[in-house]
Amino acid sequence: MTLLEFFLWNLAKVVVVTVILLLGVAYTVLLERKLVGRIQNRWGPSRVGPFGLLQPLVDGAKSFLKEDLIPTAVYRPLYLLAPIISLSCALIAIAVIPFGEPHAGPGGFDFFELSNINIGLLVILGITSMGVYGIALAGWSSNNKYSLLGGLRSSAQLISYELALGLSLVGVVLRAGSFNLRAIVEQQATKGIATWNIFGGLQFVAFFIYLMAAFAETNRSPFDLPEAESELTGGYHTEYSSMKFAMFFMAEYANMINVGCVATLLFLGGWTSPLGDLLPPFQNNLANALLSIFWFVVKVFSFLCLYVWVRGTLPRFRYDQLMNFGWRFLMPLAILNIIGTSLWLAYR
Repeated sequence: MTLLEFFLWNLAKVVVVTVILLLGVAYTVLLERKLVGRIQNRWGPSRVGPFGLLQPLVDGAKSFLKEDLIPTAVYRPLYLLAPIISLSCALIAIAVIPFGEPHAGPGGFDFFELSNINIGLLVILGITSMGVYGIALAGWSSNNKYSLLGGLRSSAQLISYELALGLSLVGVVLRAGSFNLRAIVEQQATKGIATWNIFGGLQFVAFFIYLMAAFAETNRSPFDLPEAESELTGGYHTEYSSMKFAMFFMAEYANMINVGCVATLLFLGGWTSPLGDLLPPFQNNLANALLSIFWFVVKVFSFLCLYVWVRGTLPRFRYDQLMNFGWRFLMPLAILNIIGTSLWLAYR
């Protein structure tokens, strides 16, 4: 394969994955509106297209066509840069996520992963943690006290829960002996659900910590304090409109998808079948690869439904409750999980 062909194939992969992710973001919004509508005994979007399936296209067009207002007192360079940082970090994280069984294409590179690197898990944690700069800068540059409080809340919240989230993954890394996401999935693949980290790996405590921290990391209910409309009139994005507001919105839902992908890879066996080796593979490698993508999508979809279910069920925390829960409960529990996992592995 020539250098030009290698570049074109990789460019095609980047374009396809980015388009699929952006479509996933749009239809995750529709999924949430539909499910919350059902929880609240109403229909949700149902007018635009069959079953309301074209609603995301209309919402996107509306965001483009809205008047783009910029308040006169903002610090313009950072005000414009903030939503770009948030959305970019959310989109870049998908680059190291494998979403299917390895399937070699032309030149021997993998169709179902943009980049397979040995420290993929660390890369995801590093990139996603940078996203808070977008929120913090948006709050500061808006020259609005409500926006500033929202940015400060988000910074404190991310620092608090990022520690618990990172520590919750140490047990998984100890079991796999690697930061490579494919190696972590392959370590769970032998007997299906019995060897997934959440069950056979005895990492259900780590999964609970990860789940709680993920809600807080993505500013989702019941941890959506940075944009609490009852206190902050919208928080860090109060002064944003049109596509700049939409970019923050897209970043939140892209982060939800990323969190679901990481949870699937680390705790739910990735793209492997719940039956493991009990389900005989197809003779065709492409068919096996497509089946693996099916299982991966089903698990991520289930995780997103859980996100929506929690939003439609639980009330928002008070801010002191949020911080106490992170520092006084999740952090000690994550440390105890590391100690317990280490003792269990040493005993084995």
